[in-house]
Amino acid sequence: MRSHQAIIVYLSLICTLAQGQEIKITPKVVNLAVNEEAVTLIHLAPGYATAVRMPEAISSVMVGDPAKFKAEHSEAEARLVFFKPLTTKPAESNALISLRSGQDVNLHLASPGTTTTEDPTVDFFVEYRRPKSLLIEDGNRRFFVPDTLPTKQTAPDASAATTPHMDWIAEALRHEGTMTPKWQEGQNKELLVTVGDSVQQGTQTLIGFSVVNQSKEIIELLPPQVEITGRAGKGGKQTRAEPIPLSEYRMTLRRLQPGERTDGVAVFERPAFKESSERLELWLARADEVDRPLLMAVPFIALSKGGSQ
Repeated sequence: MRSHQAIIVYLSLICTLAQGQEIKITPKVVNLAVNEEAVTLIHLAPGYATAVRMPEAISSVMVGDPAKFKAEHSEAEARLVFFKPLTTKPAESNALISLRSGQDVNLHLASPGTTTTEDPTVDFFVEYRRPKSLLIEDGNRRFFVPDTLPTKQTAPDASAATTPHMDWIAEALRHEGTMTPKWQEGQNKELLVTVGDSVQQGTQTLIGFSVVNQSKEIIELLPPQVEITGRAGKGGKQTRAEPIPLSEYRMTLRRLQPGERTDGVAVFERPAFKESSERLELWLARADEVDRPLLMAVPFIALSKGGSQ
């Protein structure tokens, strides 16, 4: 009898010591690129919260099994969401984070629980970023940067003159430089801008534009972008912005002295149709003020065909 009691006391002591032993976790910080087609594995553990930060504001968060995992999101920290397990048992589930731009990020949540015999890895902080080679982020807006180069204002190349495709773009750029546009003042009041002629050549659409630096300092312009924006309600509040890849762009100058003017053209393949609440916009921004772009409406249907103006 006494031997049985001794064994029970001994086992109880072992269990108490085992419960008192803390498992050493391996903390980890992860940087990822946003990819709607990928599912990211997020390592969680009881007693720890994992912070996930998005490149733009989050509109909603959904957890597949809310009995096993909890997600916390506050408008005060619009880009952050916190995940933590609600059970000490091993658990898995999925989660979906929807961004205000319309993109979705898929997550696979996994927790080993407290019964694991291995030292688990826990993702303390996961940060999503835009792919630097493709996108420039501006708050809730996204802009596609085409892999093309601007050209300076020089005499046309002899070999290019034999190519009709090169001719109509060069002709449009030269024509843009001869126009006396009706200038509009940008929101920063340091740039004068205007949208020029629009030309259709086959499936390609070309839009001309001009910019004047009326500040007292040298400025550098980023490559132009074209996007289609959606608007809702009578107030015309923007609901989304989708970039349209440029097949080519040219600018006579990107680095402007005070009072200097640049002319440019952007060539893209226009969507076949749009909704009545949508519109095309030309995006221009200074290199040091990418968060303050100039947005100008672009005719959805080109005003002329071929190279004629």
